[in-house]
Amino acid sequence: MSTVINARHLTKQYGAVRALDDASFSIETGRIVGLIGRNGAGKTTALKSILGLTQCGGELRVLDLDPHRQRDALMQQVCFIADTAVLPRWLRVDRAVEFMAGVHPRFQRARAEEFLAHTTIRSSSRIGDLSKGMVTQLHLALILAIDARLLVLDEPTLGLDLLYRRQFYDTLLNDYFDHDRTILLTTHQVEEVENLLTDVLFIDQGRIVLDSPVEDIATRFAQLQVAPANLAAARALKPLHERELMGRYVLLFENRERAALEPLGEVGTPSVADLFVAKVQGAAS
Repeated sequence: MSTVINARHLTKQYGAVRALDDASFSIETGRIVGLIGRNGAGKTTALKSILGLTQCGGELRVLDLDPHRQRDALMQQVCFIADTAVLPRWLRVDRAVEFMAGVHPRFQRARAEEFLAHTTIRSSSRIGDLSKGMVTQLHLALILAIDARLLVLDEPTLGLDLLYRRQFYDTLLNDYFDHDRTILLTTHQVEEVENLLTDVLFIDQGRIVLDSPVEDIATRFAQLQVAPANLAAARALKPLHERELMGRYVLLFENRERAALEPLGEVGTPSVADLFVAKVQGAAS
């Protein structure tokens, strides 16, 4: 398995704010990685550095290229969908497809037209007349028709209703993803994508606080729902995080044997969203 992104000790300063603070991570081929963080945590700066849009301290290689100095070569193998699908409102759908076919050497026109044929988008429609969901579908068709090795998605379904969001991710898995391609995405709707992810990267205040395959979460972390009578004993085992839920307490543990937790209450595996809250609040305390 080859490495698509290799970042070591990335730093980026904006005035008094350190957007990236000694951030190190790597992403392998054929993975779907969720870059998860609060607003201002450093996600956008990390994505910009990966795409060659900003230069950081440290070492960064993307597809074995320097993204800042070799950006032209890199962007022939990388696709990007931002949180706002910006397409000219005056442009017709068929002209957008024609334009992409003329400017990108790896664009597959037939693939884009096949995708659009399964939507309600008319080729003669102007983009300004399409709904937000339709514009996102068009943007997705144009991007997924490019034979790229890395797809970067920054809040790609922001503002879409549940139906369009589900269709977006179904299309992503069924019509695009394979073992030769890699997807890096950011989203605030963690619960909707956690079943798609193979890996998670949690970032907070510019630092990577968790870099883990999703399959390792069940063995590394445990969530204990405990009655008040057993709370003191559970706290003695030094939980990573604690919250109260309808009169019971939910404690999250890292690298703690489940056999030690089971006598105290109901043991399960935390969701990615719950784990993110625990790691971020734990890092802040």
